Amino acid sequence: MPSPRVLRAQDPSARLAALRAIEAGELVAVPTETVYGLTCARRDAALARLVAAKGRPIEKGITLLVDGLEMARAVGALPPMAERLAAHWWPGPLTLVVPLAPGVELPRLITGGGDMVGLRVPDLNATRELATAAGPLPLTSANRSGEPEARSASQVVAELADAVALVLDGGIAPGGVPSTVVACGEDGLPDAWRILRPGALDAAEIAAWLAT
Repeated sequence: MPSPRVLRAQDPSARLAALRAIEAGELVAVPTETVYGLTCARRDAALARLVAAKGRPIEKGITLLVDGLEMARAVGALPPMAERLAAHWWPGPLTLVVPLAPGVELPRLITGGGDMVGLRVPDLNATRELATAAGPLPLTSANRSGEPEARSASQVVAELADAVALVLDGGIAPGGVPSTVVACGEDGLPDAWRILRPGALDAAEIAAWLAT
């Protein structure tokens, strides 16, 4: 596969090119405020390409990039705890894992075969606009599983050049640490929450805020 195109994320024509690549089933790397992510169409063939590019276990599931609470509610049944967290920290470095909304069916590679889905609203307009235009999009860090996360377009190219069609270059990702992943409403308990992956948001900070 030829080297990916690298385009400025702030350029509207670059985002249009990214949407066309996604629709064509290609993988696209995008910036966030934490690390660079990898996205694709919400279709089995594209998802299989994404999983293969990362060397990712299929049972882990894949987060969905959404543009805000309304889109999140269209795919996830957000318990009150998730609504509180989202209202406070979205857009931002927080991924919420919540039960699927009634009647919503997603590819097995997104849910990992379960009944929960991860949702993320990055604090970066250019990346959120892709979700606005295309609906919820799979999003995972743009690196091989087990390797350091990419903080720049050049690092994405060095790591995944043989798999990615296009990279939206948003400069150096300022955070450098992946989003914190919080599960809410597991086992039908609306006030239940737990940290699945430590990240940019400190668990103690989350707990202290929820206690107020």
